[in-house]
Amino acid sequence: MTITKTDARRVIEVLLRPLVGQRFQPTGFPDLGAAEFDHADGGRALLVESPQSMANRLEATTWDEARNDQVAELAALPYVRIQDPSGAFLTSSRLEAHRLASAYIMDGTIDGKKGVEWLPEKLGLQKGKPLDNRAVARACFALDPLSLVHGVFFARSSWPWQPKVARAVTSFIEAYDVKPAVSGGVKRDSVHNQVDKDREKKLGTAEGYGSVPHHRVEYTASSIRAYFAIDRTQLRSYGLSEAATALLEAIIDFEIGTLLDSGLRLRTACDLEVVDVVRGERPQAAEAATRIAALAQECASELGPVTVVTWTGK
Repeated sequence: MTITKTDARRVIEVLLRPLVGQRFQPTGFPDLGAAEFDHADGGRALLVESPQSMANRLEATTWDEARNDQVAELAALPYVRIQDPSGAFLTSSRLEAHRLASAYIMDGTIDGKKGVEWLPEKLGLQKGKPLDNRAVARACFALDPLSLVHGVFFARSSWPWQPKVARAVTSFIEAYDVKPAVSGGVKRDSVHNQVDKDREKKLGTAEGYGSVPHHRVEYTASSIRAYFAIDRTQLRSYGLSEAATALLEAIIDFEIGTLLDSGLRLRTACDLEVVDVVRGERPQAAEAATRIAALAQECASELGPVTVVTWTGK
């Protein structure tokens, strides 16, 4: 089959604007601050939200924090649940930065056997044999399909191989023709205003006392856009059944649709709303949830149960 450019990639471009006012606060990086850059048209642009942060936000749409469980729409899907010896919930493969490669899974146990011991067998890793990427994909799909959507890297030097799955969906938010909006404020102390005189008593600013002025840099922009790129070729490369591959794409649609529907309140001073979808089609979360339920039944033999791992802290 010849894969056309459209079949290989799906791109969704969404026009955004601040929900209130015109100013917004972008993401910041250590020793860098806001990531400004020159775009091709010669104006100044800004990275509002990074790919790694957007991956976390997309994945968060699948988790119900109030119940410490995945959302009801994804109840048919497996994931790895980590608990303490008393059975209390600690975390999960949906919440961990490294997903299935989380230290809590690696050091946690099932029937006394650590993840670092039972996972290589599930992934099909063997000394003296080539890495079988499709076997890795099948194992990840059975444990938590979202690891094939947002990526996972098993960086274990003791294993014969260190499998890595790249993100199948990449998202970020950029702003164009940006200008800084500089403001400031002050943290007031109505009791110990003159902290210089109280340093010997350890009542200085380091201890949280005193009135401290501070500056703040936000931005305005002529255009703010969110981008979502779905690599359909990568989804096919896993070698899963057609139903399983379609399930992964339905999960992506559910995440994007839910994120856009719920609003993009990225930070206290960065609350964005959707103006229009200017490229591609806007996924509908409810329709995607219906597809997920049907496809999960169709490929049930490829999906495992929810895996419960016990982490003792040792």
